[in-house]
Amino acid sequence: MASFTSTISQFGQSRYSAPILSGVLLGVSFPSYPFIRLEVLAWVALVPLLLSLRTVDRVGVLFRRVYITMLFFCLISLWWVSLATLPGGALTIVAQALFLTVPLLAFYVIKKMAGFHFALFSLPFLWVAWEWAYMQQDLSFGWLTLGNSQSNLNLMVQYADLTGVWGVSFWLVWFNVLIVLAVIGSRKDAFRSVVIMALMILGPLLYAFSVFNREGPLAGEHKLLRVTLVQPNIDPHAKWLRNNSADIMERYYRMTNRAVRENRPDLVMWPETAIPFYILDRAYDDDLQNLRLSLRGWNTALLTGFSDIIYYPAGGQPDPEHSGNNDPSMNRFFETYNASMLLESGNGIPQIYRKMRLVPFAERVPYVDYVPWLGHLTFSLAGLNGWGQGRDTTVMQLHSSKYGKVKIANIICYESIFPGLVTAFVRKGAQALTLVTNDGWYATSYGPYQHLAIGRMRCIENRRAMARCANTGLTVIINKYGSIMAEIPWWQEQTLTAELPLESSITFYTGNPDLVPKTAAAISALLILIAVFKKTRKKLSS
Repeated sequence: MASFTSTISQFGQSRYSAPILSGVLLGVSFPSYPFIRLEVLAWVALVPLLLSLRTVDRVGVLFRRVYITMLFFCLISLWWVSLATLPGGALTIVAQALFLTVPLLAFYVIKKMAGFHFALFSLPFLWVAWEWAYMQQDLSFGWLTLGNSQSNLNLMVQYADLTGVWGVSFWLVWFNVLIVLAVIGSRKDAFRSVVIMALMILGPLLYAFSVFNREGPLAGEHKLLRVTLVQPNIDPHAKWLRNNSADIMERYYRMTNRAVRENRPDLVMWPETAIPFYILDRAYDDDLQNLRLSLRGWNTALLTGFSDIIYYPAGGQPDPEHSGNNDPSMNRFFETYNASMLLESGNGIPQIYRKMRLVPFAERVPYVDYVPWLGHLTFSLAGLNGWGQGRDTTVMQLHSSKYGKVKIANIICYESIFPGLVTAFVRKGAQALTLVTNDGWYATSYGPYQHLAIGRMRCIENRRAMARCANTGLTVIINKYGSIMAEIPWWQEQTLTAELPLESSITFYTGNPDLVPKTAAAISALLILIAVFKKTRKKLSS
C-alpha cells in the first residue's frame, strides 16, 4: 500500500499527465462495444486529477488541468458524433468539456476557503447538483452524466430504482474521493476509507440480489404484450429524398406483412421518422388511407415515428414565444415536428406524441424562439433541421383484446438520456416503455451501443420493460432489470417479435425523481456557506 500510495502521489504532482490519465480513464469507462467492459475504471478515474489539484492555488492552472481532463473524456466518449456532422461533433466535444469543468471550479472555490479535505467532502454533492441543473436547460447535452458509465454493470446499479442515475454518479464520485483520502491520509485514514469502499461495493450487490429474489416468484404473473419491431436498415440520408418515399413505404409493408402473418402481434413498431413525409397532412390522404387499409388487414396496432405538421389559422401563430414557420403563399404559420403516433386497426384518431427534447443544433437550435438569429448556427442532419418542440408527455392507450386498455410511453431517440422526462410518462400510468430511434448516422461506431446502454438505466430506474425499435440498430427488448432479452443484429433488414412485460407499480425514484439532486444542491449550498464562515473566522482570528 505504501509503494502504491507513493507512486500515485508522485504521478499526481505532474503537470498534465495526471489530468490526461483521468480523462482517458473516464472516456474508456463509458459504454462502447459489447466486448469492451471497462466501466470499473470510472471508480478510480478522478483520482489522478484530484491528486494533481491538491497543491494548485491559481484558478487558471486548475481550469487548464480540469479542462484537459474533460476534453480527453469527451473526445473518447463522443468522437462518433462527428460522423454525422463534423462541425457539430467538434462543437459538442469542446462545449461539453467546458460544461463538465463547473463542479471542479466550485471545488476550487471551496478549497480556497476551507481547505482540500473539506472540498473533497463537498465534491460529490457539487457534482450531482450540477449534472442535474445542467440537464434542465435546452443547451444541455447530458449524455455524459457520470452514472451512465455504469449502465452495463447490471448487478451494481439496481439501486437506481431508489436514487436514479444521480445516485450512481454520487456513488462514483465518493468512491474516487475515498481513494484520494486513503492515498494522502494516515494508515488509520486509509483503513477507514478501505472499509467504507468495501461496504460501497457490498451494499449494491446485496440490494441487487434482494431485488432479484423478491421478484423471482412473480416472474410468471406478468401481463405480456406481444410486439413486433421492424428494423428496415434504410440509409438515413437517402430516406429524406422525396422520390424514395414510395420505396421506403413498400419495404415497411413487405416486412410487416410477413411478420404479422407469422407472429400475430398486438403491436407493430416502426422506427423514428419511419414515415419521412407529412402523412397526416391533406396532401397525403391517399397514403394515410393505404396505411389504414393495411392495418385492418393486419388486425393490429402500429406505433411509428413520422414527420408531423401543424398549420395555424391565416394570420395566426402558436403564441408570441413560438412563432413557427411562415408560409407566405397562404399567409399562415406552421410548425413541423419529429413525432410518433399510435394507429389502431379501426378508423380512430391517431394518438400523437411530439418530441420534447431535441438534439441541440442538429434538430433545433436552443433558444431560437427568443433569439431568432441563433437559427443560423445549426449543424443540421438531412431532414432534421428546425423541428418544433413538443409541449407535453403523451401516454398512448392501446386496446388489447387480452388486457383491455394498455398504456405505453413512446420516447423518441435522444430523449432516453433524460431521466426526469421518462419518469413523467411512467407517473402518468405507462405500463411499458417504447423507444423509436435512428442511430444510423453514426455508422459502425460505438455511439449506438452507448445510446442503448443509457436506455437500460431508464428501465432500471422505473422498473419498466422497453421495446427499442431502430432504423439500423440496435433493435432490442430490455426487461425492467436492464437486461437485454432479445435483439436483432445491427445493420440488417429484419424483424423481431417478443413478449413485452407490462408493469403498474411505481418505484421510489419514479415518485421522487429529483430528490437526490435537489438534496445534493441544498447540501452544496450549505457547504459553501460553511466554507465562507470558515474563511471569515480564519480572517478574524489572524
